[in-house]
Amino acid sequence: MNLDYQEGISLFSEVVNMVKDEIRGEQQIVVCSPFIHLQSVASLSKDASNVSIGAQNVHQEESGAYTGEISAKQIRSVGAEYVILGHSERRAYFGESDALLAKKVDISLQHHLYPIFCIGETKEERESGDFFNVIKSQLENGVFHLSAADFSKIILAYEPVWAIGTGLTASPEQAQEVHAFIRKEIAEKYGEAVAAETSILYGGSCNPKNAVDLFSQADIDGGLIGGASLKSRDFTDIAKVFN
Repeated sequence: MNLDYQEGISLFSEVVNMVKDEIRGEQQIVVCSPFIHLQSVASLSKDASNVSIGAQNVHQEESGAYTGEISAKQIRSVGAEYVILGHSERRAYFGESDALLAKKVDISLQHHLYPIFCIGETKEERESGDFFNVIKSQLENGVFHLSAADFSKIILAYEPVWAIGTGLTASPEQAQEVHAFIRKEIAEKYGEAVAAETSILYGGSCNPKNAVDLFSQADIDGGLIGGASLKSRDFTDIAKVFN
């Protein structure tokens, strides 16, 4: 919840131009904007083949008297293709449960939105040593009800909650350990082929200085970028790691 309409459009325009000029690889960049920007940024991204648009949340119902909410159909209608679900802030501040998020996953897929499904442990869960069980539970309850075909449309994002907005960052080794665990759980549920094809992003205070070390890990396929995405130079420099 940052930037007004004009500020957001200005930032997005800078990012699109930098991506066009500087990104040489085949990496896909997804910008998940506030709802007020969606239609405009979707229009601005049309001639940037590797830039797609997503929303930051969706309501779990098809439509109805849910004042202040936004539906998957509405999001898709403006040209967005992705939606972030289960972000740690949604879980913590709005009490979103795994059961609720499973419904949001289902409605998103029904409207041809690709969910970016967030999982991760709090500081207390990390320190107690229970974080693998927490992550396994979030997977099982949030997305493992899907068929293999539908699961193949899911992007996972590991967020160590203790490293978001705190200045702390999971070490590359800590992040890789969890990403490898996630991929193992997927393989046990859906098979090695599906696990190998699933994109697992890292989201936890990623910046241009630590991106190289993080993204060089075997099971880290990309980043879910928070604060650094508010600076076009930082965001583009992170993306350029994959050039």
